[in-house]
Amino acid sequence: MSKIFTDYTYEICVDSVESAINAGKGTKKRIELCSNLVIGGTTPTEALFNEVRRNTELPIHVLIRPRFGDFLYSEHEVDIIKNEVIKFRELGADGAVIGMLTKDGEIDVENMKKILAERGNMKVTFHRAFDMCKDPIKAFKEIRELGVDIVLTSGQKKTALEGKELIKELVKISKEGKAETEKGFPEVMMACGFDSLNKLKEMLNYTHATSFHMSAKKIIDSEMEYRNPEVNMGLEGFSEYQKLETDKKTVEMYYDFLCEFIKNVQNLKSK
Repeated sequence: MSKIFTDYTYEICVDSVESAINAGKGTKKRIELCSNLVIGGTTPTEALFNEVRRNTELPIHVLIRPRFGDFLYSEHEVDIIKNEVIKFRELGADGAVIGMLTKDGEIDVENMKKILAERGNMKVTFHRAFDMCKDPIKAFKEIRELGVDIVLTSGQKKTALEGKELIKELVKISKEGKAETEKGFPEVMMACGFDSLNKLKEMLNYTHATSFHMSAKKIIDSEMEYRNPEVNMGLEGFSEYQKLETDKKTVEMYYDFLCEFIKNVQNLKSK
C-alpha cells in the first residue's frame, strides 16, 4: 500500500463527516475538507474539522476560502485567511488549500507570502484560482517560487480532459523543476470531469500527472416527511430536500482502478 501512494495521490473533496468516512473507507489517502461544496466550497468550521478528524485517519487538507465568488480579496479578507490558516495549523490539519489573485489576473504574490509565513509544517495547495489567472505558465512558476507544494487545476477549462494540453505542459515544467520526489514540484493535481474511468485513464496516460481530485458525490434524498412546496430556502434549481454526499462505491471503484493502473506502470518500469 505504501508504494502505491508514494507516487500517486487520490484526493477526495468532502464537506461532511459522512462524506469523509466514505472517502476514508475507500481511499486510505487524503481528503480536502470544505463547507458548501455545492457552491465550490468555503472554509469549514472548527467543529466540522474536529468531528472529521475524530472519524478518519486520512490526512486532511483544509480549504481556506472566506466566501463564494472571485479570488480578489480585501485587506480584511486576507486577515481572515491568515487567521484561518493559523487556526487549522494549531488544530493539526495536514495541509491548507488557498489561492489569491490580483485584479489583473496575476498571482497575488505579496499576500500569498503573508499567508505562507503561517503555514508551519502544513503542505499548501494553490486551488483552482489558478484556472482563473491570465498567464498560467508564468503563474505556475511564481507559485513554485513561493514554495507551494501542489497546484489544483483543470487546465483552465471546464474539465481536465478539455484542459489536457496545459496540464501536460505544467507536469513537464514541474518535473523539470527542483523536486524532492518523482512527482516534481509543485505537484500538479488534476480536477474536474472524471465521470468515467476511461477519462481518468486517458488523462493519466496523456499528461503523466500522478494526482487527481474528485468529490465522487451523489444526490441523497432528504428524510423529511413533511415538505412545504411553497418555499425554497436553498439555491435556485437545487432542492433543500436533497444533499450531496461522497459515494463509497464510486470511491472504491476509482481506488481499485488506480491500484491496477499503478501496478501496470510499475510492471512496465521493471522490464
